[in-house]
Amino acid sequence: MILGTILARFAQRTPVSVMVRGTLEYALAPDALDALFRTTAEQQYEKQLLFSSVVDLMGLVVARVQPSLNAAYQAVSDTLPVTLTSIYNKINGTEPSVSAALVAHCAERLRPVITEMAPGLKPWLPGYRTRVVDGNHLTSTQRRLGVLWECSAGPLPGQALVVLEPDIMLVTHMLPCEDGHAQERSMTPELLALVEAGDCWIADRNFCTSALLNGIAARGAFFAIRHHANLRIVSSGTPRRRGRTETGEIFEHKVTLENEDGVLMEVRRILVRLEKPTRDGEMELAVVTNVPASDASAIQIAELYRKRWTLETLFFELTQMLEGELNTMGYPRAALLGFAIALVSYNLISTTKSAMRAAFGSEKVEEEVSNYYIANEARVMKEGLDVVTDPEDWAPFQTVSAETLAKDLVDLARNIRLPAFKRHKRGPKKPVPKRTKHTDSPHVSTARLLIRAKGKVTP
Repeated sequence: MILGTILARFAQRTPVSVMVRGTLEYALAPDALDALFRTTAEQQYEKQLLFSSVVDLMGLVVARVQPSLNAAYQAVSDTLPVTLTSIYNKINGTEPSVSAALVAHCAERLRPVITEMAPGLKPWLPGYRTRVVDGNHLTSTQRRLGVLWECSAGPLPGQALVVLEPDIMLVTHMLPCEDGHAQERSMTPELLALVEAGDCWIADRNFCTSALLNGIAARGAFFAIRHHANLRIVSSGTPRRRGRTETGEIFEHKVTLENEDGVLMEVRRILVRLEKPTRDGEMELAVVTNVPASDASAIQIAELYRKRWTLETLFFELTQMLEGELNTMGYPRAALLGFAIALVSYNLISTTKSAMRAAFGSEKVEEEVSNYYIANEARVMKEGLDVVTDPEDWAPFQTVSAETLAKDLVDLARNIRLPAFKRHKRGPKKPVPKRTKHTDSPHVSTARLLIRAKGKVTP
């Protein structure tokens, strides 16, 4: 094991905090982050303030170690050669492509570690690399920017498409968008660039466009996406009953789709007649898929789509255990950077949980262990670790091999007392109250207001 004497003692009492910190050092080594910035950034440059320092500072706020960026800066100002104003300028100007690269870099570093540990999760669809995509509009911010002072609607600092690979529970990509009002389908070209042969993409009906479906199929990949009423069907077979699931009766029929260029594509349409209505009051939903029936039955496709909620649960967890959507970050680029760091933090926690599955068994950990308490343990113990250790104590984690790190994480996990991280089931959801204010214009895109203030044409 690569732990020094002091860290070894700490690991006996609080192994989770050492695991999370060690994984962080491995995934986000400062030299690698600075190199990533130099190769990705197009307009920003490094002078006195390194990108790795910015990530460290924002990470303190996202992880709730510090209550604000100002407080985080004051705590470490003696180690930084710049003013707080310079920090804000750097964060507010961080290009979305840099934030996206940060998430992808972290996932690529951690993928072989999790694979080596054998995460123990049952594949969603054997023989395929399953990927779930969904959009997340960042929460409304405070009105600190001048362009927002006269605005009564909630200012949206941006949104992002997030790609989750559920078989290893890693967020592999984030596609950021500064315009909070842009449609998710406007990012179809960027999403198609991520598609690889053998993938199976799962998504809600907002992604059900002929451009995306045909693009996925053209790349030798597959999809199971909820049918949108605007998708053109030129012919349809007779629906045949295929059985039941917990949510309702399952029917299947073949349909032929036509895109804007007149290209036809035959797919399976899985119809679920629900026992209970959805939150929108619908009593049935349909999923279109090009996965062969020999690889997945209609019931399997219906259950596959139902698991899409895993990603929405991830978004909810980010708001509970991290400050991934900082309402003080009014500038879209700053807000997107904060969200990217939250996704990176989730991947660190997920890797720690993978080690726990390897040590105690997948079923036990999935049923009993809470991500929230893993994050809380790492947060509470950070200050103590900083007091008793030096940067040199963590340096071996930055250059260790994936195989060695995986073995060490599993060894550390065996010291964990699982009851300290026990999951507590949520009670029944309460109905969302109807909006009574600003019903005509509840939100406004901050990016559009900033462009308008500069005298540019709003896209």
